[in-house]
Amino acid sequence: METYLVGGAVRDSLLDYPVAERDWVVVGARPEDLLTRGFQQVGKDFPVFLHPDTKEEYALARTERKRGHGYTGFAVDCDPAVSLEDDLKRRDLTINAIARDEGGRLIDPYNGQQDLERRVLRHVSAAFVEDPLRVLRTARFAARYAHLGFTVAPETLALMRDIVQQDELAHLPPERVWTEMDRALGERNPEVFIEVLRNCAALAKLLPELDALFGVPQPEAHHPEVDTGLHVLMALQQAASISAERDIRFAVLTHDLGKGTTPEDEWPRHIDHEQRGLDLLEAACQRLRPPRRYIELARAVCQYHTLVHRALELNGKTLLKLLTAADAIRRPDRFESFLLACEADARGRSGLEGRQYPQADYLRRARDATVAVNARQFDTQALSGKAIGEAIRRARIEALEQFRQAAK
Repeated sequence: METYLVGGAVRDSLLDYPVAERDWVVVGARPEDLLTRGFQQVGKDFPVFLHPDTKEEYALARTERKRGHGYTGFAVDCDPAVSLEDDLKRRDLTINAIARDEGGRLIDPYNGQQDLERRVLRHVSAAFVEDPLRVLRTARFAARYAHLGFTVAPETLALMRDIVQQDELAHLPPERVWTEMDRALGERNPEVFIEVLRNCAALAKLLPELDALFGVPQPEAHHPEVDTGLHVLMALQQAASISAERDIRFAVLTHDLGKGTTPEDEWPRHIDHEQRGLDLLEAACQRLRPPRRYIELARAVCQYHTLVHRALELNGKTLLKLLTAADAIRRPDRFESFLLACEADARGRSGLEGRQYPQADYLRRARDATVAVNARQFDTQALSGKAIGEAIRRARIEALEQFRQAAK
């Protein structure tokens, strides 16, 4: 029985990149060999075990044979005769098919080290096409390592297109698609994930509402980059630069979906795209199934981002409407996420990436002025519940008008 460190831990150590977790493959063993050593078996599709002390995953060396659609349609062979090279051959990318033995020696039968040096994401074998999830995984690795200069090999991108054309993505469960997309949103360059999906035609299958934005023009005076899809990618990159929160990045990714349904004879203007975007956002969320907090933030940003951009022009009544809609009074943390998403949108424009965004601080101060008005300031015995609410509303509008005058 021989044990090897495999996958991401080897790859990232060779890149001097932070190692998040360590996975192991065991060659020449049967399940009972690990069970008698105190390992705990997990998973049903193939034998994976947790180490009794470290809780790291140890998988028996295995081969796979395609027998159905999707990423689970495989027959797995975990016979002790399966070699390390056989196990590595079934992996997705060469940079993930490098192993390290207990003495520290690297085993690299598919030239993963060479691809690390060349900064190339390349498939190990033609079996790459058997698992449609690899389309998303490859795009995610491109997003993770884009800042190091990594790109997808042309021949691998061609196989990704083949997978899409064969409609294999349709067999992926929504939760698996979302897991990969969510992880990609957390990477250093999440916009590269979208670019790679679009380059292999997967974006049109997975998020057609977003794919429809490419080629749609916007007014050059406000959007020097003109193309709406390009703007969204630039805004997403800005979101990644100002916050690590993935719900903010998702909100930015989906904030302009309504522009994809603007009639061409109305271009480059997009009247009421905020409201039209809500139905498209709902359709995308029903398909992808992101967490509720992602959906709630995305709705608010989709509907109100242009109003935030005009914050300095709004009267007290409209300011209160905006603050209430953004739930600024009850959920200040969520309101901060809302403002950051709007700031990313404003800065995601060619040549305007470093622009100041005074609207955000202005609305933070407007919120403080609003919160300062509360029920304790009123005679609750003289007013009914509904009347108290109306009195607070009027007082808050007045406070916001005073704030506006003072802010000029």
